[in-house]
Amino acid sequence: MLKSLFNWRVLLNLLLAIGVFVGLIWLTFRWLEYYTDHGQEIPVPNVMNMTAQEAVKVLDDASLKYKIDSFNYDPKYKPYQVLKVYPLPYSRVKPDALIQVMVNPKTWAPVAIPDVVNKYSGLAFQRLDQVGLKIGDTIFEPSIQKDAVLRILYKGNPIKPGSLVPRFSMVDVVLGSGPMRNISIPNVVGLTVKEARSVIARSLFEVGLVDHEDGGRDESDIIYYQDPASGDMRDQGMQIDLWASKKTPAELRDKIEQLNATYRMKVDTGLPPIQYQEIPAHQEPTYEPVTPAPAPRREVPKVTEPAAKTETPKTGTSRPAGTSENNKPKTTANTGGNSGNNTSAAKTASSSQQPSQKQKPKKVVVE
Repeated sequence: MLKSLFNWRVLLNLLLAIGVFVGLIWLTFRWLEYYTDHGQEIPVPNVMNMTAQEAVKVLDDASLKYKIDSFNYDPKYKPYQVLKVYPLPYSRVKPDALIQVMVNPKTWAPVAIPDVVNKYSGLAFQRLDQVGLKIGDTIFEPSIQKDAVLRILYKGNPIKPGSLVPRFSMVDVVLGSGPMRNISIPNVVGLTVKEARSVIARSLFEVGLVDHEDGGRDESDIIYYQDPASGDMRDQGMQIDLWASKKTPAELRDKIEQLNATYRMKVDTGLPPIQYQEIPAHQEPTYEPVTPAPAPRREVPKVTEPAAKTETPKTGTSRPAGTSENNKPKTTANTGGNSGNNTSAAKTASSSQQPSQKQKPKKVVVE
């Protein structure tokens, strides 16, 4: 077997195979060098901190391909200033390599204005802040929508929702100040329905019921009656009812009188007006004290006592026998020192001081 392996024919075929393999490898590397331009590398020029126009000129002179894109806006750098380059400067690349250049944009990236019209001011300010917009002036205008957003202003001009503006731009917000009170009702009698709607809207009132005399909805009908009447004082935002027709007011006289009887109630002014007396500021009002009514007196019934009979003294002043308790006896002083009179007087006085009792009559003996 070894003898057959070292045969000259076998060795010749082996050498031919090795030669072919080495030749193929050599040809492959030569083709790769040609295809990839091996040994023909170009250094990347340093274009950092240049403007975009200057960087483009330098890359064109170096016969390099490039792509310029915007970076996040940084107000510390100039607009269109080169902030980043890839591959890095001074690195070697092929002639057909793509160089990416990132520059600082002129301003912030644009954002869309959110739709906050007719929204409450608190919600609107929050939405504007979320997209990166700053609130400038807050302007109030008469409107029945109190604290609602009426318009968005950018650089003094109204801007529609969805419009693009630079991020962190300053916008002004127009808000409604709410309805005003005691505003005169405009006169729309004689105008068409379309004109009346415009006049009522400008006065910040609302159109209520529109009654067409023929039952249609023609906006060219003439207003012949309105409620409330023109000149009445009402708050803004209230409704104004309208009656329209194609006829003249003379033809609708009966209808107008009927409406007046319903909506124009007459007030009786025959009563005298109430007069009020003004009190000066330095003078305090005085109030008369109210005297309470006297309580009814309760009558106590009187008790009538029977007349008490007393003994009649022999000497001295005599007293009638029918003397009652109401007629108190008078004591008569006698010079003769009549002890009988004094004793009877003392008894009479003591009987008057005692409680009222029914006394029994005494038997009187007259000699």
